Amino acid sequence: MCGDEISITYQPFKEIVILNKTRFNSPDDLARFASIISGGKPSGLYWAEGVLILYFLLPSSTDTAAKELVEKGRVYWTMVGYAFMEDYKPVIETKEKMIVPVIDMSSNAIIRKAANWLKQQEK
Repeated sequence: MCGDEISITYQPFKEIVILNKTRFNSPDDLARFASIISGGKPSGLYWAEGVLILYFLLPSSTDTAAKELVEKGRVYWTMVGYAFMEDYKPVIETKEKMIVPVIDMSSNAIIRKAANWLKQQEK
């Protein structure tokens, strides 16, 4: 196949369904949770629009999730943990000396939209 025969299509998700959300009181609390839930393995948090986010995706390996993704552009986040953090910083170090990286996802429209939606839930 020649490279000229390849087409590339960008098709973002049409909907994110959040099944469970938990607001943490501080970025430290969310970082601590991220570290514990990952069993001490390295894990990171996403940041955009003043919101720190950790989410768990329903694997598309399940028949239902795959069908929803392909047919409807819908993904399921089974759990979202978030905390407000006005300014971006590349790492959070908790009082227990856990160091959790933070990835600035401001350039990602989906993460920005999710962050803004989470902020709206507080009003």
